[in-house]
Amino acid sequence: MKMWLFKSEPSTWSWQDQLDAGETGTGWDGVRNYQASNNMKAMEIGDLGFFYHSVNEKRIVGIVEVIALYHPDHTDESGRFGMVDVKAVKTVNKPVTLADIKANPLLEDLALVRQSRLSVVPVSTEHWNILLGMTDTAV
Repeated sequence: MKMWLFKSEPSTWSWQDQLDAGETGTGWDGVRNYQASNNMKAMEIGDLGFFYHSVNEKRIVGIVEVIALYHPDHTDESGRFGMVDVKAVKTVNKPVTLADIKANPLLEDLALVRQSRLSVVPVSTEHWNILLGMTDTAV
């Protein structure tokens, strides 16, 4: 199993929207960056990811699970990009802000810090465990 971080603007798709999607989940559509798209192509069913509110909040707020492999993105008229489907697993007990992440020297190599503009990034097992501990959440 691999771990990921999915970034979303809460005004476009919030954690509450993700929760409301229920067990059927939703397509993680609208990604138009080749590196982020390649990250989604590498995903497998059952992979977990942090759900991160970007823009004003800049914090991890939940955990999602990949429930459908990479497939065409219905919002991409060019047909070049795809998406995976994810469902909410749980709300984290303690949201972790970008400031908290940057303050932890063990996370300086986290893709969220190094490649801050990507909407979908991998998270190593070591970083996942550190972040999960910071959220005070068990999965």
